[in-house]
Amino acid sequence: MNPPGTSTSNGDDQVIRNHRRKLRWFTLPALTALWLGLVGIGMSAMWKYQTTPGEVTQPPRQWPANSQIERNTNRATLVMFAHPHCPCTRASINELALIMAHCAGKLDARVLFFKPTDFPKNWEQTDLWFSAEDIPDVKVFDDQDGSEAERFHAKTSGYTLLFDTEGQLLFRGGITGSRGHAGENVGRSTIESILISGASGTGQTFTFGCPLLGKKDTCDKEHQ
Repeated sequence: MNPPGTSTSNGDDQVIRNHRRKLRWFTLPALTALWLGLVGIGMSAMWKYQTTPGEVTQPPRQWPANSQIERNTNRATLVMFAHPHCPCTRASINELALIMAHCAGKLDARVLFFKPTDFPKNWEQTDLWFSAEDIPDVKVFDDQDGSEAERFHAKTSGYTLLFDTEGQLLFRGGITGSRGHAGENVGRSTIESILISGASGTGQTFTFGCPLLGKKDTCDKEHQ
């Protein structure tokens, strides 16, 4: 027999060490797989969110006669509808600045920011408002209770329409490739092609942004 407190104790310690070693071998890969799975789910949800367009509508083919927004009869007029608290719209404003620079002298632009009547004064005058206001040949307005948005059938922040000098619709949709993503995209290139090369036909793209007529908490919930 082994002396008391020697081999038996050592043997137990060895069993415990072996057990712990096996746990480490099994636990690390399991945790790694779990982490990768969670990352994959998060990236998939983010990708789906960024690439899911807003509501698609059919705008009027002719500039609405009851619109309170002035249309330029000497050159094309672009109208963008925006929610002042939609982070996605920052990319749309950046793309608008590029369009105005590339097509200088060929169009005027109007950016209409949604403003509920019962909300505080200057609620709509966020950094998006002032960024749009700084772009040459762009006029910025507040759209009380979305009345103009309803006339033009706009439902999503960043929705853009282009009309010719006769008030005929030339383009409708968004000017970003996904939510909050600035860069080369079909919407911007289509508008520039119409204005610079005289491309015919009515261009159409999806619009990526928050619901236009939602209150501020609508955008916050979207981005959570």
